[in-house]
Amino acid sequence: MTAIRNIAIIAHVDHGKTTLVDKIMHHCELFRDNQSTGELILDNNDLERERGITITSKNVSVTYKDTKINIIDTPGHADFGGEVERVLNMADGVLLLVDAFEGPMPQTRFVLQKAIDLGLKPCVVINKVDKENCTPDEVHEKVFDLMFELGAEEWQLDFPAVYGSAKNNWMSEDWKNETDNIEPLLDMVMEHIPAPKVDLEGTPQMLITSLDFSSFTGRIAIGRLQRGTLKENQQVSLVKRDGSIKKTRIKELHTFEGLGRRKIEEVQAGDICAIVGLEGFEIGDTVADLENPEGLKTIAIDEPTMSMLFTINDSPFFGKDGKFVTSRHIKERLYKELEKNLALRVNETDSADKFLVYGRGVLHLSVLIETMRREGYELQIGQPQVIIKEIDGVKCEPVEELTIDLPEDVSGKAVEMVTMRKGEMLSMEAKGERMNIQFLIPSRGIIGLRNQLLTATAGEAIMAHRYKEYQPLKGGIPERQNGSLVSMEKGKAIPYSIDKLQDRGKFFVDPGEDIYEGQVIGENSRQDDMAVNITKTKKLSNVRSSGADDKAKIVPAIKFSLEEALEYIQKDEYVEVTPHHLRLRKIYLTENDRKRNKIM
Repeated sequence: MTAIRNIAIIAHVDHGKTTLVDKIMHHCELFRDNQSTGELILDNNDLERERGITITSKNVSVTYKDTKINIIDTPGHADFGGEVERVLNMADGVLLLVDAFEGPMPQTRFVLQKAIDLGLKPCVVINKVDKENCTPDEVHEKVFDLMFELGAEEWQLDFPAVYGSAKNNWMSEDWKNETDNIEPLLDMVMEHIPAPKVDLEGTPQMLITSLDFSSFTGRIAIGRLQRGTLKENQQVSLVKRDGSIKKTRIKELHTFEGLGRRKIEEVQAGDICAIVGLEGFEIGDTVADLENPEGLKTIAIDEPTMSMLFTINDSPFFGKDGKFVTSRHIKERLYKELEKNLALRVNETDSADKFLVYGRGVLHLSVLIETMRREGYELQIGQPQVIIKEIDGVKCEPVEELTIDLPEDVSGKAVEMVTMRKGEMLSMEAKGERMNIQFLIPSRGIIGLRNQLLTATAGEAIMAHRYKEYQPLKGGIPERQNGSLVSMEKGKAIPYSIDKLQDRGKFFVDPGEDIYEGQVIGENSRQDDMAVNITKTKKLSNVRSSGADDKAKIVPAIKFSLEEALEYIQKDEYVEVTPHHLRLRKIYLTENDRKRNKIM
């Protein structure tokens, strides 16, 4: 039996997890010399590459000094916390990656708490020590303080550490002395991460912690075998979350090898494997013995904190762009997503074509919307709402810990913005010419804050937040100050009309774009909504010649990303999402309907 180590790599977003996995794979010679692999190999879907973040956790295995190391790359963003919680169950130890300049950030704290609670051995990697003004020794102290604060035990506090730069492909036990490879990191893993505690005796037990899907074989269950052995074509029981038991059969077994999977006949305890052929399983179920099944403790997942209304696209342009436009399509797609996206909930409403979807934050839900859009779905999304709970008779809302890193000279503006949104400042420290400020702020206050902050700080603010707890409601939060410019006609946007209306506000549509009545085509410079007609052409007659006027000078239209659009809309507006267009619109398209159904 080969020696095995199972490690998960955890860190705050952008601290270099996926880059480090790249370097480990290259060092263990996973690829041919002439193979071009690119960077961030594990961020393999288009959305991850475009955004530069990891969204779903991935498994990869390498062999180092005759030991098989299973590496699990996890997302660093708080909205995908559900992914991290699940996959930590498969690991025996964690590599905690910390930026040598930024130190432990909110998300570091969140994932580290989960790892310590599960009793995993942490190894610390202090990355990016080649940055200016970085303080690796202070960061090491901070990591120790953080672990102590999170209630780590003595054997966890006695953690080994290596320093280096994953990007430049070196690691060392002393950050002042640069090496030429990352062997010190792999040696640390071999020495300090325990081999899986396995019980070869007894019946097989495996907790399903992850899912994969293949169009040939259907759903694939992934997890770590805790004890016993599993064989191909073996009859097994499936112990469900609620304790009920179902009989089923394993068709094929695969273990992870490099970036792919290898078919095998038998899996030993301690290894991570993928099972093909199980029927009707969910994440959190246990694969157990046929005769006397024993279930493992199932996975607890944090509650969702935000909801959005998903509805069919009923605008005048419906069906022009997408393949799937009916409520049946949307319903089937949402329920399919529930199978692998643990932190998601879907509730049906009293209307057959509207669904309430609950998730961990705007980013968590917008990734789902973006994925659906790329698959050819058309839908409309309402304004994000936080979930209000009643605890002991008091209405409570989710509160988050917010960290903003920004230049010192604009820090006053940021503090003012956050306090207007009912945020309380916890700490403020200078790092070089930048400030690091921590706040406690209601989740409602974070919706739409990023855009305003970036505008106020000329794009220099870096913002991170994580859910903390529910606290009593904090009162009203100021919403968007400016009203909308709404189209009163259907047609094409004409440059002449846009030019004449530019002093009324900023536009979101380009000349020549198709628009419809009730579409939000710009932001009014005043507080109320205004209906405008930008389809009017210039009347040409012998009095008005066609060429004597000045040319129209048009300011480029503002184009929103999906998250920006979701954070921008008001209560009486929807974002219309189709494969090629994002449009903002009023729920009621005609002026008369809007007056009749005015939302106060």
